Amino acid sequence: MDLLIKGSTELNKMFMALQRTASGLRRDFGEVENLQQSLRGARDFVKKASARIEESILSDLLLVRPAAGLLTPNTTHVGDGRDEFVLALSGASNFVRGNPHFAISLALRSNDETKIALVYSPIDERLYYAEAGSGAYVFSAFHSARIKVSNIASDAELTVAYNTTDNRPLVGDARRTGCPALDLAWVAAGKFDAYVSDPLDYAEIAAGDLILREAGGKIEMMADLVATNGKVEF
Repeated sequence: MDLLIKGSTELNKMFMALQRTASGLRRDFGEVENLQQSLRGARDFVKKASARIEESILSDLLLVRPAAGLLTPNTTHVGDGRDEFVLALSGASNFVRGNPHFAISLALRSNDETKIALVYSPIDERLYYAEAGSGAYVFSAFHSARIKVSNIASDAELTVAYNTTDNRPLVGDARRTGCPALDLAWVAAGKFDAYVSDPLDYAEIAAGDLILREAGGKIEMMADLVATNGKVEF
């Protein structure tokens, strides 16, 4: 097959599966924008759209690794116990309100290690991706480049994304975007310097975890999730 992006054939097959799924998701987004007078109706619609994502992409992914399992926030498809795809619609609350800041997060794990990771924003068609040991990249119709975390270490200069419910003091220029997968990708790309979050479903952060680490960042998932450029401490 002709490669679309720099990387393995498996990575490219996963990207093509994302693109096919994203085309339907863009149609769904157009529909949900017409439902803004009824948040309940919009939430129900987005829930169904999330289920369609899982159904539509699973058949494509099984062509990549036929015996693999599938893990999402809502379901588990048991595979061979070695390979597993981890999939989530990140930023679903934004999708509900007709906000285009959401993404599909997709990772391939083998023997409990993430090997391939993709975070794809369907509306602006921008992809952040990584393969273990090969660095992290961004790709769109207009831009393709390797990405690295920022070098900023001064608290006064930091831009930090938050997804927390406690009353902790905020550091630097605080942002709340509502899309954890893109927050992690943006730390990897140097758009944010750190991301601090309450615990999240692993399916939503599996891909961003590898992308960030391949870009030179650090991530800890304990009481809180803290992702940084490796130059700052929280």
